[in-house]
Amino acid sequence: MAIKEGDFIRLDYTGKVKETGDIFDTTSEEIAEEAGLKTENKTYGPIPIAVGVGHVLKGLDSGIVGMEAGEKKTIEVKPEDAFGARDPKMIQLIPMGEFKRQNIRPQVGMNITLEGHTGKIRNISGGRVTVDFNHELAGKTLVYDVEVKEIIEDDLEKVYGIIELQYPNPNVAPKDHEVKIEDEKVMIYLNEMAKFDNQITYAKFRIARDIWDNMGINRVEFVDVFEKKVAEEEPEAEEE
Repeated sequence: MAIKEGDFIRLDYTGKVKETGDIFDTTSEEIAEEAGLKTENKTYGPIPIAVGVGHVLKGLDSGIVGMEAGEKKTIEVKPEDAFGARDPKMIQLIPMGEFKRQNIRPQVGMNITLEGHTGKIRNISGGRVTVDFNHELAGKTLVYDVEVKEIIEDDLEKVYGIIELQYPNPNVAPKDHEVKIEDEKVMIYLNEMAKFDNQITYAKFRIARDIWDNMGINRVEFVDVFEKKVAEEEPEAEEE
């Protein structure tokens, strides 16, 4: 069955810069380790996405349409369908005093965040720091080696996939949460560890939005259940 926009799938991929062959992202732990990209506390393996809704780059999204489960393909993504062209206006000269006020000692190659924007320091000269706020892959043509591992048909599996995508917590697996679908609504009973995670508030909205937009379900409830722990009584010692 050919994949169409709106389908839920699990996708394996490795992304490279066409000009250099450098790997910048992968779902394979082995490839990540070989490329020096392996990150602690990251779960590797095929990712769940809804096709054509922006879960992946536009050029990658469109390249997946028409594929089938088990199919492998190499997809080339032009800059305009990836991270855009490099914009000279995004390269700024910032006085050294600004860094001193923020207690930052700038170094060439350092990634910094100023006023909510992330950039890389390219040069330091004459009391001024050149910071490039373009995305590191802006202006690059990308090549993705992809494999569609499966097409997800079951609605419960779709919800678990959305949770996995929007709340990637290495300490809480998606199926550690209980999910119920009934009366045209989704109820998600959060795992104990997730209830106290500072990131869960933002994740709830992203999960709900994905369900609304991609599953045709308009009501999502997050249910926090707190049960009193009852200590087990120790058996009384038998009298001799």
